[in-house]
Amino acid sequence: MSTSSEPDVLVAGAGIAGLTAALSLATAGRSATVLDPVRRLTPLGVGINLQPHAVRELTELGLAGELAGIGMPIEECVHVDRHGNRIWSEPRGTAAGYRWPQYAVHRGQLQMLLLRAVTVRLGQGAVQPGTAVVDFADEAASASPQPNRPGRSDLPERAGESERAGGLRVTVQDRASGARRELAVAALLGADGLHSTVRARLHPGEGEPLGNGILMFRGTARVEPFLTGRSMLVAGCNTRSKFVAYPVSPVTDGLVTVNWVGEVRLPESERAMVADWTAAGSLDDVLPHFADWRYDFLDVPALIRGAERILAYPMVDRDPLPWWGRGRVTLLGDAAHPMYPIGSNGGSQAILDGRAVAYHLATAPSATEALARYEADRRDEAVAVQRANRGMGPERVLRLVAERAPDGFARVEDVLTAAELAAIGAAYQQTTSMDVPALNTRRSWTV
Repeated sequence: MSTSSEPDVLVAGAGIAGLTAALSLATAGRSATVLDPVRRLTPLGVGINLQPHAVRELTELGLAGELAGIGMPIEECVHVDRHGNRIWSEPRGTAAGYRWPQYAVHRGQLQMLLLRAVTVRLGQGAVQPGTAVVDFADEAASASPQPNRPGRSDLPERAGESERAGGLRVTVQDRASGARRELAVAALLGADGLHSTVRARLHPGEGEPLGNGILMFRGTARVEPFLTGRSMLVAGCNTRSKFVAYPVSPVTDGLVTVNWVGEVRLPESERAMVADWTAAGSLDDVLPHFADWRYDFLDVPALIRGAERILAYPMVDRDPLPWWGRGRVTLLGDAAHPMYPIGSNGGSQAILDGRAVAYHLATAPSATEALARYEADRRDEAVAVQRANRGMGPERVLRLVAERAPDGFARVEDVLTAAELAAIGAAYQQTTSMDVPALNTRRSWTV
């Protein structure tokens, strides 16, 4: 561990991946500093789901009680057609046999929870808004430019040897003044999101994120609980329009905050939209697509109208990378594996990244070896989920329902075969990486 006033591990990005990594490093006895170009961190965004594998990690970080205070355990996922006829349902979280629940939470509230925990455990200066990582140079990686692989013979044998060398220097910039300075660090973790500077430096010339022609309108509204009160609803399919809704808060005064997503497939001429997750959407743009989607358990148009703010974001990802890191620099979360939100798994994968990289930085003989082990641990799994989400999960089967029964149905068995219904669950298995026995018995990443 560095003994200077400069950080031991530098984290670029104060999102879910970066803050989870910093908190995990603190728990493991490593120092870390998190930089973010945003001058003031505020609870922006809308809802996300945390799969049981991510909730396990947050529980091991001591956050179970606070997580329960801001989120809602999801116990079932229900698919209906655009008319509200039930196609398929599946238990989730503890109802599916996991030792940990699946939580739906507001992304901004989760970020603030993690931010508070990092500040408590690492001190007020551990997170520095208004400061961006703009460049880096790693002498060790320059001397041996191959991507990270665990157990390479050219690695230093002792962690201290790598850190004392001072070969990794990171250039950071104050966003207010424009002033730049250099920091000598043991490792750089690029958790700086979809438009990652660290990724662009490691993989130059990649270009803009890749869209699939679907625009997602998102918002939250206070309404009465629907279905079981702990249900995720998926209505329609994204051949044309699809609607997703789930609660993201505990019930208070008989109401719950529901996150909703309206997915609309755009014509080719309207697809040139920048991927900015703070971009505003319009009620007039989204409501016509769902104007008559009223069910006996949920009034979709009323839910949309109840949103104080509507966001518009294109469904984008990037091609999977053949490698994430080199030397003492690597990628986490959306910087490493941005994915379509088909299996509600992007935030969960980011949490797994943060926990795994911290574990290896605390247990490997060197920073280079640690990041190589981290990539070996995480890349294949995350890329598999990324590719499965690009395949659009259960959408193929849901499209069959829309094609075969465009005006609705009385019995789903008259529309889909048993094998086709089973394919929906199999697709979710791929996009969420959910294996009950494997998760319940996996070794802990707590040091």
